[in-house]
Amino acid sequence: MEKASLLAHLRTLLDERVEMARSAMQAAQESANAESKSSAGDKYETARAMAQNERDQHARQYETARLDRLQLERPELAGESASIAFGSLVRTAGEWFFLAVSVGVVRWEGDTVLVISPGSPVAGQLLGKKAGDTFLFKGKQTAILGIY
Repeated sequence: MEKASLLAHLRTLLDERVEMARSAMQAAQESANAESKSSAGDKYETARAMAQNERDQHARQYETARLDRLQLERPELAGESASIAFGSLVRTAGEWFFLAVSVGVVRWEGDTVLVISPGSPVAGQLLGKKAGDTFLFKGKQTAILGIY
């Protein structure tokens, strides 16, 4: 599996997430603004508050996606290391792991890649390990076959 092509795919994926969250945030803001032109009273206040809450939720999603996207520009993602660290693409007996940002399961080049942040519990078990080491995953010992 080519790490550079996986990174390019993740950048595109996060660019799409940023744009979707931005659009949803903007639509929710427009909805809240439209409610202010509506009739006065409790009904207006409730609808406006709900629209504002929705906008705030999309704003949080936008900011998370934006910051994750920025993380994918860090130079250490391009390099390789003898031990697992931020930016490592790890091949195990059962799965591929990519320690970068919390994206989740991604299908790439016919394989399943678990894209996880270094702060995740699985990453905590992987960090610092080398090819040939084992770690506990899904209740069983899993061998690390390679680090890229």
